[in-house]
Amino acid sequence: MTSTIDPAARISPSARLGRDVSVGAYAIIGDNVRIGDGSVIKHHAVIDCNTAIGRECVIFPFASIGTDPQDITFKGEETWVEIGDHNTIREFATINRGTSKGGGTTRLGNHNYLMAYAHVGHDCRIGNHTVIINGATLAGHVEVEDHVVISAHSSVHQFVRIGRNAYIGGYTIVLQDILPFAKISQSRENYFFFGPNSIGMMRNGISREFITTVKDIFRIIFRSDLNTSQALDRIRQTYPDSEEMRVIADFIQRTRRGILKNFVHK
Repeated sequence: MTSTIDPAARISPSARLGRDVSVGAYAIIGDNVRIGDGSVIKHHAVIDCNTAIGRECVIFPFASIGTDPQDITFKGEETWVEIGDHNTIREFATINRGTSKGGGTTRLGNHNYLMAYAHVGHDCRIGNHTVIINGATLAGHVEVEDHVVISAHSSVHQFVRIGRNAYIGGYTIVLQDILPFAKISQSRENYFFFGPNSIGMMRNGISREFITTVKDIFRIIFRSDLNTSQALDRIRQTYPDSEEMRVIADFIQRTRRGILKNFVHK
């Protein structure tokens, strides 16, 4: 099928649209934009420039993708946004291009859902099957692994990493890395740790046995008197052949901002 373009849309001559793409009224598609087969760009959406969008994505009204990074050192370098397949970007969500010092590209994987007013800053790396809920904000260089949920109006600091299958409660300010499988939230000055994100993990096909092992590992990391290095040694000794241990230990080893540990436990 051929693409359906509303006459009121504005599309750059250098943009490339795949088959069966729909572009609504007053949408703007700028220079060097590529849109994959079957994607829908609804009315008044803006795909500014240097953006690649995959197959069967839906971009809702007033979303803004591919605009300049909000970085005062940016001097107009050629940088990009790359978005995979089957993503949904809701109203007023914003995704900025990368910076040359951050690798040049902001990336989203596949099957992600960004709700209204969500923001993905420059040079972020978003995995697959994530949900970023209304008003959540990712500063520059944030890394979000697969199957993460970031709840409404949460803010994630620059260079923070959020591990796979983690759940961040609403209005949480995330200043350090969040371990894979963890479920946390914040109330005023306190962070609350709820153990594994059990419901989310089960929804994604993870076994109860896996979840139980993660819970035991978290008990060593968060509830013992061991520091992080000592806890890492303990879980390696206790679960030497465990996938759960390998995922968590590798994440801790690669942390740059440290892992969030000052929790009030629930």
